[in-house]
Amino acid sequence: MKLGGMQPYFFPYIGYFSLIKHTDLWVIADNVQFISKGWINRNRILKTKIGEIDYINVPLKKFSHRTPIKNVLIDNEKNWKTKILRQLMIYSKAPYYKEVIALLNEIFDFETSSISEFNIHSIKSICEYLGIEFNYVVFSNIENFDCDNVKEADEWALEMCKFFNATEYVNPPGGKTFYSRDKYLKNNIKLTFLTPILKEYETFSPSFVPGLSIIDVMLWNSKEEVLNIIDNYTLD
Repeated sequence: MKLGGMQPYFFPYIGYFSLIKHTDLWVIADNVQFISKGWINRNRILKTKIGEIDYINVPLKKFSHRTPIKNVLIDNEKNWKTKILRQLMIYSKAPYYKEVIALLNEIFDFETSSISEFNIHSIKSICEYLGIEFNYVVFSNIENFDCDNVKEADEWALEMCKFFNATEYVNPPGGKTFYSRDKYLKNNIKLTFLTPILKEYETFSPSFVPGLSIIDVMLWNSKEEVLNIIDNYTLD
C-alpha cells in the first residue's frame, strides 16, 4: 500500500492532487502547528491579464502562536465566500467557468467554523468532480497511534507507514532535504518523491503562471485535461 499525507490546504495547487491520485491512503495532518502566510487559508489566482496574481483568503479568528490546524476557526462573520466569487469573475470567459463556479457554490454551502473541516470537504469535493478516488484519514481521529518513537521530522511518516502496514511512502520533492531513504529501507518501506510537471495551458494571460490554485487549472481545462496534468510527474 502506498501512503501519502499533508496538511489540509485551501484549494491547493495541482501537485497536491497528483499525490492523492498516486497513493492508496492519504493522511491529513491536522495536528501540526498552523503556519501564518502558508497555504491553510489562502491560495493564488490570476488578478489581471498580464499575469499578476491575487490571493483568495479565508478570514480566521484570533488564535495563539502554537495552535494546531484542527483548532483554528474561520471568522464567518465576514462575507469571505462572496468576496472569493467576485474575485473569480476575472475568469468569466474561461471555458469551464460555469461548471467550476457551480462546484464552488456547492462547496461553500458546507457550514463549518473549522478551517480544517472546510478544506477537507473542498478537497473531497474536487476529487469527486474529477473522478479521483480519495481514501483518507484525519490524523486527529486516528486511535492508538503511538508517537513515542518519533524523534525527528521524517519519522512521523515512517511511524504512520508502520501503523497502516504501508510498503511505500510518497512524498513531495521538498522532503528530499530531510527524509532519509536508508531509514525507511531499514523498515522495508520504499520512499519515493513525486515531482509534478506543471504543464503550461492556455489562459487569458500571455505569460503563464505555474502553481496556482487548482481552481485556476479547472477553469481553463476539461476534467480529462486536468487529469492529464495531474498524471504528468516524475517519481524517484
